[in-house]
Amino acid sequence: MKEQIKTNNAPAAIGPYSQGVGVKEGRFIFVSGQIPVDPQTGQMPEGIKGQTRQSILNIKAVLEAAGARLGNVVKTTVFLKDMNDFAAFNEVYAELFAGDTYPARSTVEVARLPKDALVEIEAIAVI
Repeated sequence: MKEQIKTNNAPAAIGPYSQGVGVKEGRFIFVSGQIPVDPQTGQMPEGIKGQTRQSILNIKAVLEAAGARLGNVVKTTVFLKDMNDFAAFNEVYAELFAGDTYPARSTVEVARLPKDALVEIEAIAVI
């Protein structure tokens, strides 16, 4: 379904993501940007690690509703309030997306996110 694309002719990944991910066949799922709001409480966790975890759990819930899982994700786009949180973000991201092929990824720092969240993540998956 998905395969990692890796070359020495481009810079190596500096985090838990792939240089590229190829898809030979399947149905695409586009998950809108998820901020770290707990759907049960309406609250956001404290700190970048808690917020990263909740954002990814929200993505997981949307994927499961479509019959997919985190392992089906081929691309993410990450919006961080502060790029100084990059290393802590990567710790949680690597844990939850652990597997044989990390998704391709873009990460950018932004001025502000909805509800003043520290992170927002959108995803593209294939099943």
